[in-house]
Amino acid sequence: MPVTVAVDAMGGDHAPDEIVRGVGILSIEAPHIQTVLVGNAARISALLVKTRHDPERISVHHADSAVRMDEKPAEALDARPDCSINVAAKLVADGLADALVSAGNTGASVLACSRNWKKIPGVRRAALAAVYPTETRRGEKDDPFSLMLDVGATLDVTAEDLVAFALMGSAYASRISKNPRPRVALLSNGSEAGKGPPEIVEAHRLLTQATELNFVGNVEGVDIPRGTADVIVCSGFVGNVVLKMLEGVSETIVRLAGYAYKERLIWRAGLMMLSGGIRRLKDLTDWEQYGGAPVLGFDKVFIKAHGRSKAPAITNACKVAAKAVQADLVREIEDGLRAFHHREAALPPEQPRA
Repeated sequence: MPVTVAVDAMGGDHAPDEIVRGVGILSIEAPHIQTVLVGNAARISALLVKTRHDPERISVHHADSAVRMDEKPAEALDARPDCSINVAAKLVADGLADALVSAGNTGASVLACSRNWKKIPGVRRAALAAVYPTETRRGEKDDPFSLMLDVGATLDVTAEDLVAFALMGSAYASRISKNPRPRVALLSNGSEAGKGPPEIVEAHRLLTQATELNFVGNVEGVDIPRGTADVIVCSGFVGNVVLKMLEGVSETIVRLAGYAYKERLIWRAGLMMLSGGIRRLKDLTDWEQYGGAPVLGFDKVFIKAHGRSKAPAITNACKVAAKAVQADLVREIEDGLRAFHHREAALPPEQPRA
């Protein structure tokens, strides 16, 4: 099934050059994917002339402006409704594209989707997911990545928000990572069912009693890199802190290896022996491999690429977006939420705690 992806050509640290180059690569590697590059048409067209691409797979849609990475989302969209991310989201809303990819300002991207798209019935707040490497492999492709959500879209959550995140994350992992029964967990300060704030405790009860997810209970921070769960659910505040810590640790390890190499001959010899493992760590933590992560909860597909994305990451983000459309991810989430609310309504009243 052919899929059309709207790409915010002006979003990201390396836009539009790397965005256009990534879409050019995509047009040759994935003939089933059409792309619409949204942004300054003159700049995009000039770049396409210098980029190897299949012109039958790419079209250009002009947008007068763009949102900078450091701008406040609401102010930028209010002042410039003709900006590239807003125009791209409208193209998807109008059925002229099936999915959206952007490496631009995250807040503005989510807000543009919120203003132009509908939420899936039963979803109160959308969730920004993140993909991170673990020791454990999973799915038919031996995938080393797990999914965490939310990592910044919804700071304050209810128990039902957490359940919705769990259902959406499980659907994404099963459809995109080809992991037929992903292990889902709540991030808490202890593995016991009663640990954590009230919303975690209640979400644990609901996930246990009102869903058919492969819910493995609560996990702690130490379980994240081990891959104890394939989908970890938390509030956007907690998730954002964890995500930034994971990114910082991986980058620090690679930098420390470089410092050690310069310091002493014996360290240099040891690092040469470990060089294969260090390269493997760098590969595992390289977000260019997976391109981007989903914003879940809307009735359309949005893949948010890293702000530092270069061409390979954009190519892969578009492939993931097309895969989500072809896998009918939105319908899978709708079905899961509908089943949850049906089971939740049938639960006996919760007994008051002593």
